[in-house]
Amino acid sequence: MVATAGILAGARKAAASVEKLPVNLFGSVMGIAGLSLAWRQAHTVFGAHALISDAIGVLAISVFAALAVAYIVKTLRYPRAVMAEFDHPVMGNFFGTITIGLLLLSAVVAPHNEYFGQWVWIVGAITTLGLSYIGIQRFLTMKQDGTNTVPPLLIPGVASLDIAVTGATMPFDWAYEVNLFALAIGSVFAVTLFVLIAARFRHFDPMPAPMTPVLLVLIAPFEVGFLAYTNMTHSIDMFSAMLFYFGLFLFLVLVPRVFHPSVPFGVPWWAVSFPMAALSIAALKYASAQGGWGTTIIAALILAALTVLIAVLFVRTLVIAFVRLTETLAVFEGSDGAG
Repeated sequence: MVATAGILAGARKAAASVEKLPVNLFGSVMGIAGLSLAWRQAHTVFGAHALISDAIGVLAISVFAALAVAYIVKTLRYPRAVMAEFDHPVMGNFFGTITIGLLLLSAVVAPHNEYFGQWVWIVGAITTLGLSYIGIQRFLTMKQDGTNTVPPLLIPGVASLDIAVTGATMPFDWAYEVNLFALAIGSVFAVTLFVLIAARFRHFDPMPAPMTPVLLVLIAPFEVGFLAYTNMTHSIDMFSAMLFYFGLFLFLVLVPRVFHPSVPFGVPWWAVSFPMAALSIAALKYASAQGGWGTTIIAALILAALTVLIAVLFVRTLVIAFVRLTETLAVFEGSDGAG
C-alpha cells in the first residue's frame, strides 16, 4: 500500500510538472532556430561550414517537437490551465512564440525539403495571422492595467513580420500579397505598441527583476522589420538601414540593464534569444550587402555573443529540467524502498 501511494504521488508530481509547463518556453525554439539561420547567413559572409547551421537546426526541430508534445498533453489534461495562460494579459502574448517557431522552422527545413518547408510556412502564417487578429481585438476592446503594457505585447506584431521574413521566397502566386498584408499588420501594430510600452516605463514603476530580460524584445520590431522589408524589396536602402541601426542602438542601451548580476535566471531569459538572433541575422545581411570591416566586425561579435548566449541558456535550462526530473524520480525510488 505504501509503495502504491508513493507511485501515485510520483505520478501526480510528474503530471503537475506538465501542468506548470509555461508557454513562453517556446521562445527557446525561436532562439535556437534563429541561431541556425544566423549561422546559415554566416556561411555566406564568413564561409562558415554549413553543418553548423544544420546541426543547430536539428536541435531546434527536436526542442520544438518535445515542447509541442508536452504542451499538447498539458492542453488535453489541463485545458483550464492553458486557457488561463491564453487569457492572461501578459502570458497570452507568448502563444505567438509557437507560431513564430513554426515560421522559423519552415526556413530552417526549406533548403533540405522545400515542399515540407512550404507547408510548415503555410500553417505558421495562418496561425500567426489568427493570433494577430485576436491580439488586436483584445487591444481595441479590453481595458488593461497600464503596468501590463510590457514588451511581450509586441510578440503578435513581430510574429506577423516573421511571415514576410520567412515567406519572401514562397513560389505561390498569392504569397506576395500575404507577405505584404502581414508586413502592414506587423509594422503598424508593433510601432503603436512600442510607443505605449515606452510610455509605460516612463510613467509606471519598473517591471519585477525576473521579467527584466523581456526588455530585449523591444529591439525585435526593428531588426525583424529590417529583414521583412529587405526581403520584400530585395534591397537595402536608407530606411531599412535606419531600422537596423536603431535596433542596434537600442540593444546597446538595454544590454547593461538586462545582463546584470541582479537579474535571476528563469524561463524569461529565453526572451533574449530571438531578438539577439534577429539582430545577428540583420547585422550579417547588412555587412554582406554594404561591405566594410566595421560592419563585418559588428556582425561577427554579435554572432559570437548570440552563440555563447544560446549555449548558456540551453545548458542552464537542461540543468533545471534534470533537477526536477531527479526530484520526481526520487519519489518513485522512495516508494520502492518503502515497499
